[in-house]
Amino acid sequence: MKLLLTNIKELLQIRDSTIQKVSGSDMSHLPSLKNAWLLFEDEVISDFGNMDSCPKAMDSQKIDCTGKMVLPTWCDSHTHLVYAGNREQEFVDRINGLSYQEIAVKGGGILNSAKKLQATSEEDLYKQSAKRLEEVMALGTGALEIKSGYGLTTEAELKMLRVAKQLEKQYPITIKTTFLGAHAVPAAYKDNKDGYLDLVCDEMIPKVADEGLATYVDIFCEEGYFTVADTHRVLAAGKKHGLIPKIHVNQFHAIGGVAAGVEHHALSVDHLEVLTPEDIEVLKESDTMPVALPSCSFFLGIPYTPGRELINANLPLALATDYNPGSTPSGNMNFVVATACIKMRLTPEEAINAATINGAYAMGISSTHGSITQGKSANVIITKDIPSIGYLPYAFGSNLIDKVIINGTCL
Repeated sequence: MKLLLTNIKELLQIRDSTIQKVSGSDMSHLPSLKNAWLLFEDEVISDFGNMDSCPKAMDSQKIDCTGKMVLPTWCDSHTHLVYAGNREQEFVDRINGLSYQEIAVKGGGILNSAKKLQATSEEDLYKQSAKRLEEVMALGTGALEIKSGYGLTTEAELKMLRVAKQLEKQYPITIKTTFLGAHAVPAAYKDNKDGYLDLVCDEMIPKVADEGLATYVDIFCEEGYFTVADTHRVLAAGKKHGLIPKIHVNQFHAIGGVAAGVEHHALSVDHLEVLTPEDIEVLKESDTMPVALPSCSFFLGIPYTPGRELINANLPLALATDYNPGSTPSGNMNFVVATACIKMRLTPEEAINAATINGAYAMGISSTHGSITQGKSANVIITKDIPSIGYLPYAFGSNLIDKVIINGTCL
């Protein structure tokens, strides 16, 4: 099937196929073509150009994009979209003065979600997660990563990943899966963290790998959760079974986790709300993508990732939602882009680069997603009639999406 978009006010994020990510000052450049057309064929981008060269007669469906802009769908490289229930009471607890860490000590936080998930059937978990997936697709997300980590038992962790895999089969969206068994120490192992890590490394990781349920392995490297030594252990175990490292790090404290991630050639290091000069220097010597989660900072009232500092250090930066029931109950990448501009001082061009091509890199799909490039997936957002690209983050409370196309089909 062919689909032709015509009279596009501005076609954004046009890239050569060799560009996998952008860094430093290059992030301020968002290549575009005004008064453009874009052709999809067999679920991929076939061609594009100025309207002066638009194909005149062809057997294709057409969408007139007069006054509208077109850009790649968002690539959300960090979510926990598969979870059970919600944690709105903890939201109220924080309003009443409790910190995220204090709630966790009381048995809330990740352990609360794990208890709910363990008691939820796989069928019900799928139904809950499918609703969230449909919502984020309508908001312009065309690819996302889903982590486990709210199971904390072998069966519950596998259940989460099976649901994520089933979502990928049922919906026309690229989903990458990550095993995050080392998200927290479950209550049953409260005084035996090493025993739980034995379970993660010796039982969970081999089963996840044998069943092909994940591409990546992750760990929450943070005070009160897992140490740098624990991080080395889990990432090494994952790599032994073919899982590529990622890492939650520097959300509340800088304890050396960034260097550990880089040492294991982690594809991404995520959170980074607290960042040291040493962390920046070690990232300069790597191919690891720093990932900021600004809506998490917004929701928890914690510092924002110093994105401006990372970019000024000639590093790349990706943006993601961290969609989860406790610290970011939203998968709205439009809000993430706006918040990065408003609170992290990214320009609209930098934020869009971070949420598209660099987001694709952070989940290993930049060869197929994240830019308008011949041969890449036919995934785009068609905006409503807007005056400029800066209007997207400026009008942060408005839904400015007219249509979302994934694999060449309008949702």
